[in-house]
Amino acid sequence: MFRAFLTWAFQRFGARYPRIAVAVLFQVAFLIVGGGVWLLDLYVNITAAQFVRILVVSEVAVAVENTLAIAVVWRLLSPADPWLRGDRSPRAALKAWRALAGAPLAFVRWGRAVPFVLNVVPISIFLTIELDAPFFPSFFILGAGVSVVLLYGVFVRFFGLELWLRPVLEAASRDLPDGPGVASVSVPVKWKLLLALPAINIVSGVIVVGIAAPDSAGLGQLGVGVLVTIGVAFTVSLELSLLLLRSILQPIQDLQEGTARVASGDLSARVPVLGTDETGRLAGSFNTMVSGLEERERLREAFGAFVDPGVAERVLEEGTILEGQEAEVTILFLDIRDFTAFAEREGAREAVARLNDLYELIVPVLIRHGGHANKFIGDGLLGVFGAPERLPDHADRALAAALEIVAVCRERYGDRLRLGVGLNSGTVVAGTIGGGGRVEFTVIGDAVNTAARVEEATRITGDDVLLTEATRVLLRGDHGGFVGRGDAELKGKTERVRLHAPATAAAVDRPAVELRAI
Repeated sequence: MFRAFLTWAFQRFGARYPRIAVAVLFQVAFLIVGGGVWLLDLYVNITAAQFVRILVVSEVAVAVENTLAIAVVWRLLSPADPWLRGDRSPRAALKAWRALAGAPLAFVRWGRAVPFVLNVVPISIFLTIELDAPFFPSFFILGAGVSVVLLYGVFVRFFGLELWLRPVLEAASRDLPDGPGVASVSVPVKWKLLLALPAINIVSGVIVVGIAAPDSAGLGQLGVGVLVTIGVAFTVSLELSLLLLRSILQPIQDLQEGTARVASGDLSARVPVLGTDETGRLAGSFNTMVSGLEERERLREAFGAFVDPGVAERVLEEGTILEGQEAEVTILFLDIRDFTAFAEREGAREAVARLNDLYELIVPVLIRHGGHANKFIGDGLLGVFGAPERLPDHADRALAAALEIVAVCRERYGDRLRLGVGLNSGTVVAGTIGGGGRVEFTVIGDAVNTAARVEEATRITGDDVLLTEATRVLLRGDHGGFVGRGDAELKGKTERVRLHAPATAAAVDRPAVELRAI
């Protein structure tokens, strides 16, 4: 509920909230001083008039220190002003976050000597005079008591700053740039516990001793109470504090190590679940999260084996239905010559093994040149350059890939296996098609059908690679020159299509066959 109140206050006061929060929070120092005077009354019998004088003088001294402390913290928060006033850039957010998160520690560092000079010394001197006590050892006993009260006030303001500035920190953290970049500006949990637990023991011990002491105890009892509580806090209670510290910090350290492993890519990281408390549930949640990431990565890898990795990324980001988009692409259609006879002669198992071996060779070439294997059609392959990733030089990439495929296959298989590759460029619609829960990413358009027909033409011309005039005019490079193969009449095309063979992959003698009805 209090957190909700602070969030509302931040939304209500906006950029003024941090300074208003500091000014309001620091007024608690006056209540703490009042409690300190009451604590003194437990040890020393003082009259009502003395009580009032001591209270007024102490509050005045605290008012001076409090005013200076508020001004200092306001100045410490000044780097956050650009972000608070509307600059939501990562640079401004980082400065704001560092100023807000570092304000409690920076305040304590500033106040290491100031409260002692402005509060402990003058108040102790005044108390010694007011109580008409001998300077030694009364001044030092009273100084120890005032220091206990001051210690309590420091911790209240420190942890109060952390709490009251949290809504602003949460908002600033949303504008922080991703990744590392926020240097250490706050106190680690280990040191908070190591310092806070003994302080709590000391303050509690002094109060208990004061309440339990007889009315005539005097300042001596105050000195004994302070010394005893300090001794207990740093001996008997310290061991319990260290045990508590290990109980809290060990699971946190395990989570830090696990997070570092995940950040480095190790999704097998798991942290031990040491109980059912908050840290145990947090460890269990971490393991569940990493298990989900590991499963997602396995699905990504498996999915990427069936479709192009770029398509897999789009599907994971946008869902299975990718709206069709027009794109200018170059289609590479590849087929193995006389593979039907090979399969009949060698059997299905050997045919599949040969295809897998071939595609293991071809697919990396496509990817290396920026394309992807869109579809495997038995002993044929449909490759796409320019979708889903737009490529201004898709024609050059496709031709370079075709020539390299022919070269590596000739090197691997020699005359035992011949390929025919047809290239054509044009506008297609790229997206998902299908129904009944089964869809696939593909490209649709006349350019695809033409590329398949051009591949068929390689069987007549004897060339390893043929490309259309539509592809040739898009080429930016020479690619070793071309040999014209005339105009071909392709099925489904009302106009004849001019074909070219790269000189490096052209048949030596063009067959005297008219290219028609292919």
